[in-house]
Amino acid sequence: MASIGRVDRVAVAFTVWGFLAFFLSPGTTAKKNQITGEIKFEGVTYVEKKAGVWVDGQYLGFLKELKGKRKIVLLPGEHQIIVRRAGYDDFAKTIVIEPGQGQTVRVVMYKTRGVPPQDESARLKFSVKPRRAAVFLDDKFMGPASDFGGSMKVAPGWHTVKIELPGYRTYQTSVDAVIGKKKTEVKAELPKGSIREAGPLIRAKAQ
Repeated sequence: MASIGRVDRVAVAFTVWGFLAFFLSPGTTAKKNQITGEIKFEGVTYVEKKAGVWVDGQYLGFLKELKGKRKIVLLPGEHQIIVRRAGYDDFAKTIVIEPGQGQTVRVVMYKTRGVPPQDESARLKFSVKPRRAAVFLDDKFMGPASDFGGSMKVAPGWHTVKIELPGYRTYQTSVDAVIGKKKTEVKAELPKGSIREAGPLIRAKAQ
């Protein structure tokens, strides 16, 4: 598992963490641009665009949103990129950021083979704020909450649900998904918090 200390190497769109004042001070932006490098992601299909992105063990968001005010800016050095989505093999790549130079990472994901079909006759319905928060089902990243405004098909029985987003407190619950037309609803509004309060799923590296 990555230590919290490694997060300090990821200058992740400081606007996300609320450090705009640092960047807006005279001369600071120019100096930072000479040192840091922006990393851009290209997703081939909808699968990649809605996959979760980890940098140096830290979950940052889903691929499609990591631009503009949520762009990723990294300090020089080696960084590990992992992209995940349920039902697909992890995409993993190690990159090296040179001072003042960015990189573009093209992500291609492939379905995991050899997984037996599961009974998915139950459904969960999610009502989550912020909608970009990550949904984990039984320790597996499923996607951003915005993907499940309708419902998610799951196996009947008890499941552990975690909803996490950097800068917010983690929501966790256990739900009993039942067979039939009725959807088991999961409601969560994440309160603001610290990145140090993020749960292990949001910080963990791929095994």
